[in-house]
Amino acid sequence: MFDNIYKGKKVFLTGHTGFKGSWLALWLKKLGAEVMGYSLSANTNPSMFIELDIENKIDKSVIGNILDSEKLNKVMSDYNPDIVFHLAAQPLVRLSYQEPVLTYQTNVIGTLNLLEAARKCDSVKAFVNVTTDKCYENKEVERGYKEDEPMGGYDMYSSSKGCVEILSSSYRRSFLEDNGYFLATARAGNVIGGGDWALDRLIPDCVRFINKNEKIEIRNPIATRPWQHVLEPLSGYLLLGQKLLLEGKKYAQGFNFGPKEDSVLKVAQVAKKVCEYYGKGEVVVFKKDNLHEANLLMLNIDKAKEILGWEPTYSADCAIEKTVLWYKNFYNKNINMYEFTLNQIEEYEENIRWSKQKNKNYVIK
Repeated sequence: MFDNIYKGKKVFLTGHTGFKGSWLALWLKKLGAEVMGYSLSANTNPSMFIELDIENKIDKSVIGNILDSEKLNKVMSDYNPDIVFHLAAQPLVRLSYQEPVLTYQTNVIGTLNLLEAARKCDSVKAFVNVTTDKCYENKEVERGYKEDEPMGGYDMYSSSKGCVEILSSSYRRSFLEDNGYFLATARAGNVIGGGDWALDRLIPDCVRFINKNEKIEIRNPIATRPWQHVLEPLSGYLLLGQKLLLEGKKYAQGFNFGPKEDSVLKVAQVAKKVCEYYGKGEVVVFKKDNLHEANLLMLNIDKAKEILGWEPTYSADCAIEKTVLWYKNFYNKNINMYEFTLNQIEEYEENIRWSKQKNKNYVIK
């Protein structure tokens, strides 16, 4: 996979104790990378990072804050990584209404601290900065946003990520044009998959209600989202990292990683599918508050297809089914979830190979 580019490479991964970070840490190890994680302690209970003992599955795990620039600089310089994947963030829209300062400090200043730490470390050749689909100024149009459209954001989380995109572009032009590392940003959203227990996430919330034998409550049943399994954007991040390491400057730009067009579903539809695949549960109660949430947000992924040769392979139904299966096995406690998670990664790799055979433009190897 990925031309074996990660075999023996030293990877610095922020946010490795989180949902997406945990999946990426395991996949990188499977690809033969040497992985150092840098993150705050896992902040959900349960936690995929803890339940799968990821601390002992990777090479080194450092508990640290990206706002602590002194510690960050030391850890980075001592490790001398080849590539950085930056996933650490305050990632919740609704929490950003309660903690606007923390959201901006973490997402903007924390990112700047990491960009600086990487610049001071001569070994770093590539940097994949993960933001979000919410970085765009969302006019709720019925088409996907392209990478060159205006940044924005109604809420503090979304706008902070728009700032990170602007920061990354400015930082690249200010410091990295001639002899720095190659910096790209990756935009994805509404990622689902087993092991996510963050607050205000649709499928984890549904699973909580189901396992308490309670009726499922959802806030905004008609909100429309593109739904993708966590391994889809992660494959994009890994491919982007591969391109940066091999060919550099050409790929030092922003890319959208979204699902297939038919993966756009309403929140109520997804909740009902969760019940269907779980084999129980009922969606009957809708609750709404006054906090703003977008009703429609989609990404245009033509650029990733044309320049990177990347495209999604799972349908929304497949993504939901695999996500629910992960949670069912976890709560049934009759299976090794570390091995099960690796099996889901292997299934996805096989799906990529199959897709590549059908489509010669799909270049992941």
